[in-house]
Parts: sequence; C-alpha cells; structure tokens
Amino acid sequence: RLDYSKWDHIEISDDEDETHPNIDTPSLFRWRHQARVERMEEQKKEREQLEKGKQAHKQKLQEVEQKLKSQALSEADAKKMSMTKEELKKQEEEFQKKERELLKKEKEQPWNIDTICKEGFSKSVINKKANDDDKNKTEEELFEEQKLFQQKNEKQLQHYGMLSKAADSRKYLQENPHLVSEKAANYLVIWCIDLQVDEKTSLMEQVAHQTIVLQFILQLASKMDTDPRNCFNAFFNRFEMSNADYMESFNDELNSFKKRVKERAEIRIQEAIKKYEEEERQKELGPGGLHPADVMETLPAVLRECFEKQDIPMLQKAISEMDQEEAKYHIKRCVDSGLWVPNANAKDDGAEEEEVYEEVEGSSAPDASPSASEANTSAPEAKDAGTEV
Repeated sequence: RLDYSKWDHIEISDDEDETHPNIDTPSLFRWRHQARVERMEEQKKEREQLEKGKQAHKQKLQEVEQKLKSQALSEADAKKMSMTKEELKKQEEEFQKKERELLKKEKEQPWNIDTICKEGFSKSVINKKANDDDKNKTEEELFEEQKLFQQKNEKQLQHYGMLSKAADSRKYLQENPHLVSEKAANYLVIWCIDLQVDEKTSLMEQVAHQTIVLQFILQLASKMDTDPRNCFNAFFNRFEMSNADYMESFNDELNSFKKRVKERAEIRIQEAIKKYEEEERQKELGPGGLHPADVMETLPAVLRECFEKQDIPMLQKAISEMDQEEAKYHIKRCVDSGLWVPNANAKDDGAEEEEVYEEVEGSSAPDASPSASEANTSAPEAKDAGTEV
C-alpha cells in the first residue's frame, strides 16, 4: 500500500485561508508569509552552523590522530593528545545528537509551497533569430559576409531563382535551408536589376517572383519573431491554399517590385551613359585641360568666325584690333583646348601661325609646344570645328 501520511500536514498557501471580515486580509497574508520565510531562514542557518561545526571538528580530530602517529612526541605530549582525542570523540557524539534532533524537527515541519516539490531539471533554450548578430556588425563586415555568401551559394541561388512551381521551391528550400536569409534576398534583388539592364525582362520577372516568395517568408518570420528557416513551410501552406486576399497581396507586392526593378535599371543605364560620355569628353580635352567646344562657345564672335573659316589673315587682323590682354586670354584658352597649335613648324604655313602667336605673346613660341599633328590627336573635334590652324 502507498503511504499517504506525509501529505497529512501541509501548510496551505497564504491566500487560501478564510479570515474574519474585520481582519485586514492582505496584511494577515503578508505577515504569515513573512513568518514562514523567517522560520525557514532560521532552520537553514541552524543546518549551516551544524555542518560547519562538524567539518571543523572532523579536521581537528584528523590533526590529533596525525600527531599521535608521530614518533617525535614525548610521553607527556602523547598523553595530552590522547585526552584531547577523547574530548573530541565526546563532541562528535553531541554533533550526532544535534543532527538527529534537527532531522526530526525538519520532518515534523509542515510542508508548504516552497518545500512540497523540488525542481527536477532545468533547461533554457533561446530561439535566436539568424540575423540577431548582424545588428552589432559594421557595414564593412556585413558587406564582406554578403560577398562571401554570394560566392559560396551563387549556383544554388540561381537555381532557386529559376524555379516556377511552389512545390519545387518548397522542396529545394527544405534541402537548402541556409538559402532562407536576408543575404539570399539581397542577391536576388541585385540579379533582377542586372537582368533588366541586359533587357532580359521575362527572366527578370521569373526571378522577381522567387524574390517576393523569399521576402514573404522573411516577413512572416519577423512577425513570428523566429528564425526564417522555421517559417517557409508555413508560407507555402498558405500559398498553396490560394486564398484570394493573400494572393492579391502577394501579386500587388510582386508587381510593385518589378516596377521598382525597372526604374532602378533605367537609372543605372542613364548613369552608365553619363559615365561613358564623361570618359569620352575627357579624351577630347586639350593639353591645358579645356574642351574645344567649351572654348569655342566663349570666344568673341569675330574670333569664332576666324576659326570657323580657318582664315589666318582674318585672325591676325582681329587680334591686332583687340585689346592685347583680352587677346592673350582668348589665345591661351585656344592653346589649352587644342584649338590653336602655336608650334606647327612642320607645316608650310607654320610661319603665318607663328606670326599670330608672336604678335599676341610678344616673343617666339615655346619649343615644348605640341605640333599640329599632336594637337589633332589630342583634340579629335578640332578639324570639325574649323581649327586645323
């Protein structure tokens, strides 16, 4: 038969007793609880003192027995140690008696909510989201991790992006759960833009669909505050049910995403064109870093007409009639842009060119000036602008 006697004396919870209406029940419960806690503390201190005394007594007894075994003790010291040992033996009996009394007292103590049960085992499990650690990382660290992730999983990500059936996507993510992450979504977004830049619109729309699938899984994980790898089955269950409201929300987000991809691709194309045009413009700059077209637009009308007609005598006359400081300014800009080549001695009409330059500068042309052929190379549009002079 089972012995239920140990349940006969249980101290009920502080808030389960009935009290007189005139008694302040909350105050009574607090007093009872405090009194019970104090009693338990006293018992705990008494047990600790007993254990501490037993340990000290045991250590003393071991020391005495060790000394009695020593051959260096005199007869008087040996007799004294023997008496000490007898006293310690009597003290040991007293400790045993106190321990029996304490055990009896603890056994007779009614059980309560703090002593009626004990914790069998304790285990804490933290459901940590995959991107929790990313919050403490720098942009450089995140960029490097993204780069390594793409290099390692590029083929798998492209395979996932090409899938068209929900069942195939579910199965592939089950086999490759590491793809359910923000890094995978980032790669797919960039890939969509690259495809649209290359005018592969149909393929872009396919990859965009898979991107939104992954984005919905990440969004579901965020709402549930859990790891995305635990959510993709729940998403596909909803997706395969084809709920009208859910599918409408999915398609709206998909269409919005494809529109953003096309806009971003157009911006990238315009930036590439602008960059190419700037590079070509840099190639056309003259030896002084000026563009021939910019200089032509800022020349006085009379000088611009001379360059357009390639008429050197007309140019000589125009310069002679201008203020010399102004003439120097414009001729220097023409030289810096490649419109004017001051040291074109290789040509037969180079003498006339030198006369114009010397008339403005008041000295012979510098030897280091580029030749006419070099000027034509550095400024490809000089010939079209009528500046072969």
